[in-house]
Amino acid sequence: MSQGPGDQGPGERNLRIRTATDADLPHIVRLDEQAFPTDPYPFFVVRQLLTAFPDFLLLVEDDEDLRGYVFSTPPRAAESWVLSLGIVPDLRGHGLGRKLMVETLMKLRAEGARTVRLSVEPRNTPAITLYEDLGFVPDPDGPCPDYFGPGEDRLLMTLAL
Repeated sequence: MSQGPGDQGPGERNLRIRTATDADLPHIVRLDEQAFPTDPYPFFVVRQLLTAFPDFLLLVEDDEDLRGYVFSTPPRAAESWVLSLGIVPDLRGHGLGRKLMVETLMKLRAEGARTVRLSVEPRNTPAITLYEDLGFVPDPDGPCPDYFGPGEDRLLMTLAL
């Protein structure tokens, strides 16, 4: 799952997409803290995701470090979920999230997913735009109030593969 030199955006060197390994755990936790400083996943959640779904945690890296990740679930009854997409702040807007999502969607399709769902913070316009560009459709009822607890509304989106 490697990207060639022609696929690199500004400032990226030798961009590679690969599945996560146990050795990546502390680096994924650090990356998640950078991507979501006010609400990162607890260490134990990343540990459990890596243990439960090791083939469904994709990373993007360059020669220096991890730059992004996407956590998804294997298909169950032909449905998968994208649980989180995180990109380091200084490289947002360079196409890394799109590359990870395209790779993830290809993998999920190959594994038998026919529907992919995700939730997104309703004010996260860049993420919503990315997902819509990839074919995700927002729930017609709009954001679900308190989806992740009081004040934690989320917009549910669905993609038919």
